[in-house]
Amino acid sequence: MPTATVPALRAGETTDKPARVGDRLFKSAAALAASTITIVIGLIAIFLLVQAIPSLLANHANFFTSAQFTTTSGANLAFGIRDLFMVTLLSSLWAMALAVPIAIGIAVFLTQYAPPRLARPFSAIVDLLAAVPSIVFGLWGIFVLAPQLAPVETLLNHSLGWIFLFKAGDVSLAGGGNIFTAGVVLAVMVLPIITSVSREVFRQTPSSHTEAAQALGATKWEVVRMAVLPYGRKGAVAASMLGLGRALGETVAVLIILRASASAGHWSLFDGGYTFASKIASAASEFSDPLPTGAYIAAGFVLFVLTFIVNAAARAIVGRAVKA
Repeated sequence: MPTATVPALRAGETTDKPARVGDRLFKSAAALAASTITIVIGLIAIFLLVQAIPSLLANHANFFTSAQFTTTSGANLAFGIRDLFMVTLLSSLWAMALAVPIAIGIAVFLTQYAPPRLARPFSAIVDLLAAVPSIVFGLWGIFVLAPQLAPVETLLNHSLGWIFLFKAGDVSLAGGGNIFTAGVVLAVMVLPIITSVSREVFRQTPSSHTEAAQALGATKWEVVRMAVLPYGRKGAVAASMLGLGRALGETVAVLIILRASASAGHWSLFDGGYTFASKIASAASEFSDPLPTGAYIAAGFVLFVLTFIVNAAARAIVGRAVKA
């Protein structure tokens, strides 16, 4: 039978077909859509900085070290972010200290121990926590959780009061509207994020790793310790940092729970005060004069940079984990 012959290529010719016009247009549209996010983030940063500069120039206090936040008179601005930074950082880190071990434990259980019939509905229940509105968490925290935590707070204060985190703060232990309670509520709120990402990372552990550990006679826990956890360590860290970014920016729940105090600079979990987000939200109805408004925008810019750094670090860790 005759065989088909392939025409010989001339010098300089290739077998690649020229890209279609539609493909080029779609590629350009996709690139434009992707760059939109970067452009928007940059414009937000520029807007915040431009709006904050006049207030920063008119500020009569040290913006980074002062605990004062007086914006009642535009001519006598005196504001600083020391206490805002302390309350934001302390409540978020306390939330992460509670949420990360529980979330990783749930993720390990769902991927390594639970049967599929139990793992699927249980995973859905955990994920549904992310759909609960912040105001519901806030009301639950101040009216239901805070009274239940009061005996625990008193016990910690009496037994561990020599540690600065558990010494008496500016808020009564019986009141419950303190960083301790806010951190517990934030832990519940970030739990779905950390659990979901960690679960997917642990699920991708290569079967060759677990089978090799089992071939050596390892128990189930030893398989988890030697194969699953080391493989998913970077992913779990990235999940924790994503949860931290969520905790840093939480507004409504923290505003409902935390009680204002004259000075919250004791680094105690039993302090009150404001976070960056709750401070801005509490004064949103008064944003009429540009200079006082700029003081809150300056605080918002610091929160923007802090959250951006945390999320960028999380993305970098995820990228390294995928390459590994």
